Amino acid sequence: MKLGLLLEGAHANQTLAETVLDKLKAHVGELESIARQEIRSTLLEELHMVDEESRRAAETLRRLRHVADLRVALWTFGMAALSCLLPFGVAWWVLPSRGEVAALSARRDGLEAEVARLKAQGGAMDLRHCGAAQRLCVRIDRKAGVFGDAGDFMIVKGY
Repeated sequence: MKLGLLLEGAHANQTLAETVLDKLKAHVGELESIARQEIRSTLLEELHMVDEESRRAAETLRRLRHVADLRVALWTFGMAALSCLLPFGVAWWVLPSRGEVAALSARRDGLEAEVARLKAQGGAMDLRHCGAAQRLCVRIDRKAGVFGDAGDFMIVKGY
């Protein structure tokens, strides 16, 4: 009898243990789904934060590109303007002004008139230093003849 009671108590304990084990399995299954849900929600939150941060980073990069494009455009415009203005500045500094050109033209005309006057007065004579003493001599035109009371004048070649 004792053995029957013992067996019956063991059977009741086994049934109770099986029931507790079934409940424990159900709780473990619930815990597993709860843990999965928590992991999913945490992962989604983190992914949303990463998405927001990447959007902000992309917007910042767009603004930086805009600023860089503007800076490159300004540098290009500045270099082009400098390249265009530099020759004008050098020309203004180096080349004579209109007044200077007019003065130089007037001086040239005066010098041309003076050269013509000097040429007419014998400035185109072919003068050299001749002989051992290196005396001044002139080329003459022998075909033109001699002049003067003593015949001591001759025509200079070219006149």
